Amino acid sequence: MTKNAEGAIADFAEDFAALRKDVAYLAEAISQLMQHPTLVAGDAVEDGKNKVARASEEAQTTVRAATSEIETNIKRNPSTAVLIAFGVGLALGVITRPRG
Repeated sequence: MTKNAEGAIADFAEDFAALRKDVAYLAEAISQLMQHPTLVAGDAVEDGKNKVARASEEAQTTVRAATSEIETNIKRNPSTAVLIAFGVGLALGVITRPRG
């Protein structure tokens, strides 16, 4: 695997981990809001909407950038991309194969 592809995969994994962290933060914020119904009014709701919108936009931007970088690497090295896809498919096949 080329260093560019490895870097793109690593960047995508980091971005995905950050996205997962943001979603966990949002879930915690929503949980806290539900525990304190008096907070669920005007500004708090608007602030929550804004945070969700920002997190969504950031996630979309990150995914688009990672997708673009991966597509560029695939165009540059199609045989590497095919071998990576084959390896991932083989690994998934082994993992999901019924035992016994």
